[in-house]
Amino acid sequence: MTTRIKTDVLIIGAGSGGLSVAAGAVQMGADVTLLEGHKMGGDCLNYGCVPSKALIKAGKTAYAQQHSAQYGVANAAGAVDYAAAKDHVADVISQIAPVDSVERFEGLGVRVIREYGRFISDKEVQAGDTIITARRIVVATGSSPLVPPIPGLKDVPYETNETLFDLREKPEHLIIIGGGPIGIEMAQAHVRMGCKVTVIEGDRALGKDDPELAEVVLQTMRDEGVAFEEGSNAAKISGEAGAITVETEDGRVIKGSHLLMAVGRKSNVDRLDLDKAGVETTKAGIKVDDSLRSSNRRVYAIGDVAGGLQFTHVAGYHAGVVIRSILFGLPSKTKLHHIPWVTYAAPELAQVGLTEAQAREEHGDKLEVVRFHYNHNDRAIAERQTKGFIKVMVVKGRPVGASIVGHQAGELITLWSLALVNNMKMSQIAAMVAPYPTISEINKRAAGAYFSPRLFESSLVKAVVRAVQRLLP
Repeated sequence: MTTRIKTDVLIIGAGSGGLSVAAGAVQMGADVTLLEGHKMGGDCLNYGCVPSKALIKAGKTAYAQQHSAQYGVANAAGAVDYAAAKDHVADVISQIAPVDSVERFEGLGVRVIREYGRFISDKEVQAGDTIITARRIVVATGSSPLVPPIPGLKDVPYETNETLFDLREKPEHLIIIGGGPIGIEMAQAHVRMGCKVTVIEGDRALGKDDPELAEVVLQTMRDEGVAFEEGSNAAKISGEAGAITVETEDGRVIKGSHLLMAVGRKSNVDRLDLDKAGVETTKAGIKVDDSLRSSNRRVYAIGDVAGGLQFTHVAGYHAGVVIRSILFGLPSKTKLHHIPWVTYAAPELAQVGLTEAQAREEHGDKLEVVRFHYNHNDRAIAERQTKGFIKVMVVKGRPVGASIVGHQAGELITLWSLALVNNMKMSQIAAMVAPYPTISEINKRAAGAYFSPRLFESSLVKAVVRAVQRLLP
């Protein structure tokens, strides 16, 4: 029997973005219906950010035990129980899951329907036996692993981020196809847990980041034992469980025990029947304007399915943008220049705004690039975390981008996101007082590096100081 429901806001997908919209909208008085046919919390909680960072921590712990002598503590074996490490991952997920649970959202007043949704008209969505008519619809279905049609792949077992965290048997030799953030993070985590690891990348690993900073990460990983096969795509895959062979386009042959596909993501639009709602799509996902509204004025898309930057924090940001529009009818548009991203390797690699290459192309001779190295930071020296540096791109006294590679780079980059979104000046960053000794002093010292030549190498400043000194009583 079909049930019909009317609602103010219908959200399709209970991942990071969808849950943020649901929580915000219902607490501000809207009637909210949420559809989720799979796991509450979506990719981030179950297959992405949360489990990957938990596994990275396991790898860091093993590595720290094996390299503790520099602190006066004898090196230990750092033996890894891979299945127990996966238990740790599962426990972390279980601790966070209640925040994203059906019970919590029903407690807030959200109507949660555990079914996939598909459009049957421009304002109606069917979920199982329920048809929902909504004033506004937010599509937040996220993305899934992209698995390219490599010859032979369908005949061999392989992992994606959706299956890797359930794997209990430690890979003897993990082959990873894809040298983006997911591939890099999992490569280092596994080599630190005692696996042999090879990364195959058709272009260059970490290709979207500043190559000067990316090389610091990649060389660290090479030193730890990760092998990189760059500049050639996988052309053929063969073998069976425990014995997999990948051949590249230029004839290289890599043999391993396990295979992880990490070549990218594709937006989850297939089961939505978007054509019945008049919602246009592109290869990247749902086509939206800068207010995240689709070609159907009732329908918005947020997060990965909107076809832009695919990060959990972007989905959360998108949620705030659409809440302003759908609840208050106010104009609200997305901006991208202040969105940071981080690869959680060791050292971490973080970026916000323009890279040096992008800034030079856009601003030419007006650009100034200032640097500060970790090996001049006292806290980094104390903790023997001196590898890395910060680069800030400055135009007319204001930062337009920042790139950081090093310890806690993901924490440091947030200040530069704040600076960009508020159009702050370098003088305001320099005026900040950072506690000593902290890694965060690196940000202040980078701002200081911008002013140093203006103060200490200026003949005018020196002349003024000498004149003042003569005149002072």
